[in-house]
Amino acid sequence: MMSQTDKEATKQKVLNVLEQIRPYLQNDGGDIEFVELTDDMIVNVRLTGACGSCPYSTMTLKNGVESAVVKAIPEIKSVESV
Repeated sequence: MMSQTDKEATKQKVLNVLEQIRPYLQNDGGDIEFVELTDDMIVNVRLTGACGSCPYSTMTLKNGVESAVVKAIPEIKSVESV
């Protein structure tokens, strides 16, 4: 189990990565919203705007967002849309 301090630090890293990805999603009329970092290191996000209804959003989430987050923060297990 990770300490609250470690979890906050990891959450901050996740937010930083999402900030870097956000402009690409916004170019397509969408956006991403951080929901939570679970204790088992899963990042829950909400895709909004065009991304929320796009048939490719799962692909974007897994191939784009998840790969960028996991590459930057290896302890993250996955990124899920809630």
